[in-house]
Amino acid sequence: MSTIQAQPLPRPGTRGTTPLRPASLRTWHEPPGAVVRGTVVVLVGRGETAEVYERFGRRLAADAYRVVAVGEDHPTPHAVAELLAPLPAPHVVVGTDVGALAAVRVARAGHVDAVVLAGLPTSAGVQGLMWQAELDARTACTSHQRVLGQAARSSLFADVTAIVALDLTRPDDAPLDVPVLALHGAADRISPAEQAVAAYRTLGARHVALVADGRHDVLNDAAHRSVAATVVQFLERVRQGRDLPVLVDDVAAAPQPVGHA
Repeated sequence: MSTIQAQPLPRPGTRGTTPLRPASLRTWHEPPGAVVRGTVVVLVGRGETAEVYERFGRRLAADAYRVVAVGEDHPTPHAVAELLAPLPAPHVVVGTDVGALAAVRVARAGHVDAVVLAGLPTSAGVQGLMWQAELDARTACTSHQRVLGQAARSSLFADVTAIVALDLTRPDDAPLDVPVLALHGAADRISPAEQAVAAYRTLGARHVALVADGRHDVLNDAAHRSVAATVVQFLERVRQGRDLPVLVDDVAAAPQPVGHA
C-alpha cells in the first residue's frame, strides 16, 4: 500500500512534558442532553491515528462516556494528566498495542482511576510482515482493514524496538494499584495470548477476556461489538466503585472467552 511509510518512532520517555498536539486528538461526545458518565482516553498503537478508533469511540460515547483518542506515539503521563484534568471523572485510559505500555506508565503515575489494556505487545509473535499479511494478522474485519489502509501512518513493524512488554514482567513493576481490564485476541499471532496473559496477570489484571478467534487489533476486530460491551460493563463497575471478579485464576489459568457479535 503506497500511502504507508515506515517511520521510526521516538523512544518512550524522551518527550518530557510536551503537551499533546490538538491536531492529534479526536473526541466523541455523549448524546445531547445526557449526563456524562466519565472520560475514556484511548492511546493508540504503532503507526495508528486517532481516526482508527472512530467506531470504538462512537460506541462508547453512545453510552454517555466522553471519549478522546490520542494519535501520538508514546504520550507522557504528564501530558495525559493535563488532558484529563478538566474532563468528567472517573478517568479511564484504554491502551492498545504499544498504547497499552503507555497506559501502564500513566497508571503508575497515579493519573487515572482504571485501565483497559488490549493487544499488549510481546516479543514472542511474528515480526516484519508485509502489509497485506500484516492486515490479515491484525484483523478479520474487512471494514477495519479498509480503515487501516486509509488512516494508519505506518506498519506495526516500523520500529521493532517498540516491543518492550517483557520489561513489564519485572517483579518491581507489578501490579498496578487501579482496576485493570485486559482484552486479547485468542488467535493473535503478533502477540501470542499465552505470553500476553502472563504479562496482564503480572500487571494485576483481575479480569482477562480472551476474544474467541480474535486477532491483534482486538478493539476493532470482528467481535468489536462484544468487546465494546465488555469495556462498557467495566466502566460501569468503575463508576459504581465495584470490584471486578477474578476471571483468571492461578490454578486454571483460563481467561473468559468473548464470542463474536
